[in-house]
Amino acid sequence: MKLNEQRLELLRTYGQEHLIKFWDELNEKQQCNLQRQIEEIDFTLLQRLIDQRDRKVKSGTGVDRAKLAQSPTQLVRLPQNDAERVERENAKRAGLELLKTGKVGAILVAGGQGSRLGFDHPKGMYPIGPVSQRTLFQILSEQLLARSQQARVAIPYFVMTSEETHLPTTIFFREHDYFGLGEENVYFFQQASLPAIDGSSSAILLSEKGRISTSPDGHGGTLQALQKHGMFEVMKERGVEHLFYHQVDNPTAIVCDPVLLGLHEKYESDFTTKVVAKARPEEKMGVLVSIDCNTEVIEYSELSSEDAYRKDAAGNDVFWAGNTATHVFRRSFVERLLTEDFSLPFHIAHKKIAHVDSEGTLIEPESPNGNKFEQFIFDALPHTKVALVVEGDRDREFNPVKNAEGSDSPETSRAAMQRIASEWIQFAGGNVEDGVKVEISPLYALDDIDLKSRQIEGQSFSEDSILNM
Repeated sequence: MKLNEQRLELLRTYGQEHLIKFWDELNEKQQCNLQRQIEEIDFTLLQRLIDQRDRKVKSGTGVDRAKLAQSPTQLVRLPQNDAERVERENAKRAGLELLKTGKVGAILVAGGQGSRLGFDHPKGMYPIGPVSQRTLFQILSEQLLARSQQARVAIPYFVMTSEETHLPTTIFFREHDYFGLGEENVYFFQQASLPAIDGSSSAILLSEKGRISTSPDGHGGTLQALQKHGMFEVMKERGVEHLFYHQVDNPTAIVCDPVLLGLHEKYESDFTTKVVAKARPEEKMGVLVSIDCNTEVIEYSELSSEDAYRKDAAGNDVFWAGNTATHVFRRSFVERLLTEDFSLPFHIAHKKIAHVDSEGTLIEPESPNGNKFEQFIFDALPHTKVALVVEGDRDREFNPVKNAEGSDSPETSRAAMQRIASEWIQFAGGNVEDGVKVEISPLYALDDIDLKSRQIEGQSFSEDSILNM
């Protein structure tokens, strides 16, 4: 098999002929796969990103945005008085009414592998239930199903996968009967991937002799991926006007949170973000800020130790509002950006990337050696008319599974789920004995008030239990 002549000429033009150095050593299937990867490369975009990287190296880091930042101004904090609590209750009712209209859809970002957890599968397949070992996919899908049942309308689930996770994810959902959501209500769409580049040259890296090293284009790729795979047409057909966006690694996220939706609608926001107070100033979390009257996110890597502890004139922390990656967008806002031929900026990450060298030997680098390019969804924030920031309860809503051990690990996430279940049971008049694990399915109760209606007052749990339908 010979490589397509047009693609061969492109490789010569962009100095990437090394990608086919081992062509004659590959079998036909490997050759087909490599040719497909080459055909999918947008060489014009890639060259632009390489030039951008090189200009940044020459010119330095640019504007220090942290010095210009202040705490977010378009902000609704956790309620501290009766009036603020009433606002939240009114927002919850408004959000539930919005859900009942069928105008809300949900986006699940599920392109990541569980590699950092020592789990060689899509992260959504990771078993996290404290008693049941239910997976992240199941817990989040059952939340959406319970919310659909509460609203008495099917809420469509738009599940974004990546090149690595697409096939196993679609198979997993099918094998589990789409967790009761209905195949007709679950839409899979795949984000794009970009080649990894050698850090000291323009050369695309090979992960194997017949495979280009690629990585997903970041959560910012959601917008173009929705458009590319026809998801906006689906939304229009179903009457979806608002999109609740969340990531697969947080089992305690409140999916299609009525409070967040209600506040989003009340303030006529284009892009609403839920934040939580950082545990400590140096915590590795992106933070929501205001810069020149625009709402933006500053990544923790942009903050010096001095900046992280900076306070405003009133003595309050400036960089307190940690980004939970939970958002609500107006569909019309996203479509307007895309209609205007808008493209989110690409960020450059310097990473350790395993690759084969010119002799075909696999190299496992000990220090960062290459570049990956990715887009961030929150870079759309400065283009909004209204970008609302809403504070959530960290203990209740933000217990992600990111690390194998320590903070934000399976251990801490399971402990949080058990704690939340115990608190709900106590609120409902029940009791959980010390050392006993109780897990509450979203299909049994979505919150403590929902559980109280189950009339468990007086019940005592003396052994590990699952409250399920």
